[in-house]
Amino acid sequence: MKTLIVILGPTASGKTALAIQLAVFLKTEIINADSRQFYKGMDIGTAKPTPQELTTVKHHFIDTLSPVEEYNVGNYETDALEVLQGIFNNKDQAILAGGSGLYINAICKGLDQLPSGNPEIRKRLEDALEKNGIAALQKELRELDPEYYQEVDIQNPHRLIRAIEVCILSGEKFSALRKSTSKKRPFTILKIGLLPEREEMYQRINQRVDEMLANGLVEEARTFIPLKEKNALRTVGYQELFPFFENQIQLEEAIDEIKKNTRRYAKRQLTWFKKDPEIHWFPPESQNEIIAFLSNHLGI
Repeated sequence: MKTLIVILGPTASGKTALAIQLAVFLKTEIINADSRQFYKGMDIGTAKPTPQELTTVKHHFIDTLSPVEEYNVGNYETDALEVLQGIFNNKDQAILAGGSGLYINAICKGLDQLPSGNPEIRKRLEDALEKNGIAALQKELRELDPEYYQEVDIQNPHRLIRAIEVCILSGEKFSALRKSTSKKRPFTILKIGLLPEREEMYQRINQRVDEMLANGLVEEARTFIPLKEKNALRTVGYQELFPFFENQIQLEEAIDEIKKNTRRYAKRQLTWFKKDPEIHWFPPESQNEIIAFLSNHLGI
């Protein structure tokens, strides 16, 4: 039986470094499950692996899309399973690494069978977004499904609109409909989670943001001003800088917002992941313990 090793956890917990170390150890390849790293040019703000890291181990689904392209989790499920099959043709293990819980679930469990879209409802929600901003969608979802509101990326209008649409069409909470039976996959799944203490997590986030700024995040974000309304750019680390470019806030305020919103995002990631009893949790910097754990499970 082939084995998919999933490396997950909140942002800035060390997933990339661990995934690369394990891929070298197992002589295998990595499938990226951070949906924002799909997009070309969004390098610093999404903490992509460095060029050196990308040459050390073969990565899939990094720099595969332009920020103007539309791509959803259904596309990803189909494409990633095809890539995974190709890896398993030659190797016994593969690694899936990232922090996008929905994309990880798509590979491990498959997508739920949800109602098809409704053009009238979608237009009403898109009009509300344009007229009243994303806060209007956030408020409506919070009222319809407070559980999913605690998990979803509330800065992603596409996710908000889809969840509201499903709630209205089905008369049920989106969070309840997502708990259907998992699809049977033709491989074993072993999930490794990195779980820092809260204060350590916040320190890691602050350090990560400071490093991004030192590496040129402001300049990188400035190149995306013409695309700021695209879904790909509704991302923490970019969206907070656009008001600064428009002289609405000071840079220091934008930086504080990036750190605050990153902390919120990390908490939402953990809310999502902690509901999964299949995850084996380790503190960051536990590479030796994780390798020993995997070696025992894999019999190598």
